[in-house]
Amino acid sequence: MGRNVRGPVPELMSAAVHSCSLVLAHAPDLVRHGSKPTREDAAEQIAPRLRTFEEALGYPPHQVFLGNLRPEALWEIERPWWGHPVEAPREGPFGVFVDEEELYRRLEAADQFQLLRLDGREAADGSLPIYRNGDRAGVMLRAHDLDESLSASVLLENLACKATGALALEHLLARTGFPADELQYVIGSGEEAVGDRYQRGGGNLGKAIAEQAGCVNASGSDVKAFCAGPIHALVVAGSLVSAGVYDHVAVVAGGSLAKLGMKFAGALRHDVPVLEDVLAGLAILVGPPGDGAPTFRLDAVGRHRVGSGSAQQAVLEDLVVEPLERLGRKITDVERFATELHDPEITEPAGAGNVPQRNYKLMGALAVRRGEIPRDQLDAFEREHGLPGFSPTQGHVASAVPWLPHGLEALRTGEIGSTMLVAKGSLFLGRMTELADGMSILLEPGKE
Repeated sequence: MGRNVRGPVPELMSAAVHSCSLVLAHAPDLVRHGSKPTREDAAEQIAPRLRTFEEALGYPPHQVFLGNLRPEALWEIERPWWGHPVEAPREGPFGVFVDEEELYRRLEAADQFQLLRLDGREAADGSLPIYRNGDRAGVMLRAHDLDESLSASVLLENLACKATGALALEHLLARTGFPADELQYVIGSGEEAVGDRYQRGGGNLGKAIAEQAGCVNASGSDVKAFCAGPIHALVVAGSLVSAGVYDHVAVVAGGSLAKLGMKFAGALRHDVPVLEDVLAGLAILVGPPGDGAPTFRLDAVGRHRVGSGSAQQAVLEDLVVEPLERLGRKITDVERFATELHDPEITEPAGAGNVPQRNYKLMGALAVRRGEIPRDQLDAFEREHGLPGFSPTQGHVASAVPWLPHGLEALRTGEIGSTMLVAKGSLFLGRMTELADGMSILLEPGKE
């Protein structure tokens, strides 16, 4: 079957991204409860290599995440970045970095069933020990004796996602001045599996985050697509606004506690700090065009098709080349691509290499193959059209979205004329299909 070729979207079918907030929460005492450290019983190994809050705050990629540094600044800072801290405010134009004390306070506030007990009690009967500053602080209780989905470890993961997602949504509402009671719909796009033994991933964390942030008139649901979830959710949000179903929709996601310390073994092997010690959260406000807000090109949404196969070239053909061809554009017509923006100082010691750099080399190779750039300019493609990796390896968080607030600002000021968010997902991890997944969305300057 051939690809669908459609005409331009009618003028009335449009939506805009008005703002994006990104938050970080330092969680060194929760690293032991990450999936890999738990399986390896590695708490004692990890403890000496954990960072203080000040060290995590001054880490250059974190300051890029908050908006206090531009992403391109990382290319000029000597590596290892963890050895060259920068001036470190807790707040930036795009978000805030909270310490573990504030994170624990927010976990307690988000816990409506009082399962998190920071009262010094000892762990017993299926509960999970919780530490603060390396000392026993209390427990996370299970909610059911036999239901694995309501075990203490799963509930702590879900609670962490709810609390950090709500922090991001609260920051977004405060930053934009958008009234919480006017938000109509919230889409959760994280990787948690909220449910019970009868519906293990039933959700709905989108609505739970809306409640926590005081959005009393909102409803919500969750969109799941592994790491590509936030971009799928953005496309859904833009479509709902364009169709007139809702005036404003928020896309939210909290951090993945399971991925704390995920690559600790590589860090210890190379005498690198355990950099996977933060939870991240995101919130994006989608609404009607206007006020200069960058607009979606809903006629140029890229999707990875079932029949395309999972080879990386095929994935990028679907996500980058095909949607641009619909507009009669080349790869090089997009000023800035954002893809899997994983911090290479986390992935390289683990043997996974520099993930964004690898993606940009593949995109550049496609541009060479299509005759858009000469072969001798392939190495320059990354810096001319790409970005350095600066996101925590929180899976869905790293997939293109950390660039979004930077990109919105660049589009508003006229620094760039377009940007494409390209997300990929690993559906095969769930053992239901061998397929990969992916989605992309093109943004352009909006109208006043």
